[in-house]
Amino acid sequence: MNQRLLLSLFGLLFLFCPALGRAAPKTLDIYFIDVEGGAATLIVTPTGQSLLIDTGFPGDRDAGRIAHVALEIAGLKQIDHCVITHWHRDHVGGVPALAKLIPIKNYYDHGVPQTLGADLQAEFIDAYKQTTQGKSITLKPGDEIKLQRSPKYLPPLDVHVIAAGGMVLGEQSIAPQVRPCGENFEAKAEDTSDNVNSVAILLTFGRFKFFDGGDVTWNLENRLVCPKNLIGPVDVFQVDHHGVDASNNPTMVRAIQPRVAIIDDGPRKGAEPKTFATLKQSPRIEAIYQLHRNLRSTEKENTMAGYIANEEEACQGNFIKLSVEPDARSYTVSIPAKQISRSYRTR
Repeated sequence: MNQRLLLSLFGLLFLFCPALGRAAPKTLDIYFIDVEGGAATLIVTPTGQSLLIDTGFPGDRDAGRIAHVALEIAGLKQIDHCVITHWHRDHVGGVPALAKLIPIKNYYDHGVPQTLGADLQAEFIDAYKQTTQGKSITLKPGDEIKLQRSPKYLPPLDVHVIAAGGMVLGEQSIAPQVRPCGENFEAKAEDTSDNVNSVAILLTFGRFKFFDGGDVTWNLENRLVCPKNLIGPVDVFQVDHHGVDASNNPTMVRAIQPRVAIIDDGPRKGAEPKTFATLKQSPRIEAIYQLHRNLRSTEKENTMAGYIANEEEACQGNFIKLSVEPDARSYTVSIPAKQISRSYRTR
């Protein structure tokens, strides 16, 4: 067989079998980065687009941990989109230091406040405004964070905002927080902190669904699922507000039926007993992961040791990684530092 004929045959193979000419599809990866009780969740799509939700505390520690995962683990050259769920220092504080370590192209938030509540500190908001040069995008319920379109051979990937600025999807204006709804309705005192204004996002990749509600609190959580369940059943739930009991309303947790829950807590913050009990009682739950062991609770009030990324208060800042297969039919949760992983089927 001569060389010209061989080349013609190879050309026909690539023409009729285009899959042979492209690299194997990549996973959707989500990194839950340890910022010691703050929040920093890095999402990397199969096409290499990146979305960072929150940036941890001010200073070099958290910015360094985020940059390490982004640059050295995920292989990124920039962060394409950065969402600040709300204005507390453990979520917005890392922006200035992080922007010096890796370029950040687009910023989003629920709106820069004109007046500061008692729980907000001007220095962190001013530093954010200076870093973003006032070019951040204000998110509202119903908005979509537009990522690069997936190739046709991959499932569609969408990131939608379902709460922001104290409103949930379908509401036209801020209404009273306490609205009786559901058979087991239980209200808490009105939340006057910026937690209630948190941006809450729902990520969908084919059959896979992931919910990150920032620090939304009890009464707003009830509105997210009653009278209409705006979230629906999810595969993975980043537990609201670091797992504190002022959030994680059992009505919401029952409604979203998570298969896997991941708590971004610190050694002495979050993963509180009532929230842990609520998660354990959720009918579809298969596993609960924690970034830290809660040193204020008993062993029974923490998840099993293999599912805790950092056991000691003085730790190396181990992260948790979630990888969704390209067909979105299964996903794996791992703690690379412990060489532990477990796979799950999507719904």
